[in-house]
Amino acid sequence: MKKGGRPLSVCETVMQMKFIDDLYEYYKDRLTGDEEDAEAVAMSILDELNRRDVLKLIGEMTDEELLGMFGLYLFESLKAKMAREGLGATRPQEGPRIH
Repeated sequence: MKKGGRPLSVCETVMQMKFIDDLYEYYKDRLTGDEEDAEAVAMSILDELNRRDVLKLIGEMTDEELLGMFGLYLFESLKAKMAREGLGATRPQEGPRIH
């Protein structure tokens, strides 16, 4: 992980991971480990944040974290669009080949 062309110090790395670590520590005794837990926590956090808060957190991300987040956004958005459009719901069956 780099910041401004130089490697991040251990302190900088710890500070950037602190938000997720703090969330986990706060909720870990109430989590069961399923995906629904992570979704509920994420939705709860998003309900409490405004645009400025979100942009501040994004500004504190490393390039790797930012690209990972954007990649996940692209993936999930395309998946949702394909589902809405019915793509992949039924695939045409390949008929017998006639030569």
